[in-house]
Amino acid sequence: MATLLRKIGLIRLHNRDTEDPKHHHNHRGGGGGQQSASLRGKGGGKSGGHKLQQQQQQQQQHPGGAGDASPGPGKGKSKRAAELAARDKQPQPAAGAAGAAGAGGPRERAAGARAGPGPAVAAAAAGCSLVPAARQQHCTQVRSRRLMKELQDIARLSDRFISVELVNESLFDWNVKLHQVDKDSVLWQDMKETNTEFILLNLTFPDNFPFSPPFMRVLSPRLENGYVLDGGAICMELLTPRGWSSAYTVEAVMRQFAASLVKGQGRICRKAGKSKKSFSRKEAEATFKSLVKTHEKYGWVTPPVSDG
Repeated sequence: MATLLRKIGLIRLHNRDTEDPKHHHNHRGGGGGQQSASLRGKGGGKSGGHKLQQQQQQQQQHPGGAGDASPGPGKGKSKRAAELAARDKQPQPAAGAAGAAGAGGPRERAAGARAGPGPAVAAAAAGCSLVPAARQQHCTQVRSRRLMKELQDIARLSDRFISVELVNESLFDWNVKLHQVDKDSVLWQDMKETNTEFILLNLTFPDNFPFSPPFMRVLSPRLENGYVLDGGAICMELLTPRGWSSAYTVEAVMRQFAASLVKGQGRICRKAGKSKKSFSRKEAEATFKSLVKTHEKYGWVTPPVSDG
């Protein structure tokens, strides 16, 4: 019996000595063991948090997962991140045809850029080209309305001072007959002696009439003096852009011309050969341009209507 009890005591002593050394140490060390364990826990928490932050950064740079991560550390990762950021900053393609052209990789987008402007840009360019056409149409309407009114006013004249015939039925090209000048003038006497019933003039109206003057020239008979020059050009300031006013009517211009003929001692040419030579438009235009330059340099002299 005593032998059995001794064996049991030896077994208990053996079991106590063979327990977990850490657990045995903690029971022996007390507070010192707990302090070292807490220090190790803090250190492990810091290192674990740093690793977790690195993993989150890698997941943001490579949203495809761990398999998309760059194989090399350092410069390889930073270079890959810079390429992804640059690709994200590229402008997105527009909707419609431009979006279809911009879809795909960089080569497809470059090809779409070389293709030129889209339909919207082309439509805007076409709209801009319509502006001059609309302006021209407006000017034509203004000119037509003004000339129609002029024709009506001339048709209602009681003294039959002038009459109008359209050239080839064109509203913008008139042949105007001047039937009367001062009856006390030598020009009126010449008209009676030569059986000249009227002085024929041609008026062509520009696109921006009445804001620009008509071009006016004498057709027949061939006149001398009276401010009528080569080709039938007429030296009058009100027929130039500088002297013209949109308030002038055709009737007012013709009355001013009749006064200029008398003031300038205009006569019907009776010289043999020269009297039958007709005026030409080309010569009249060249002469008019020349006299305008001359008078702009030295000034203009136009007789008033009161002078006859």
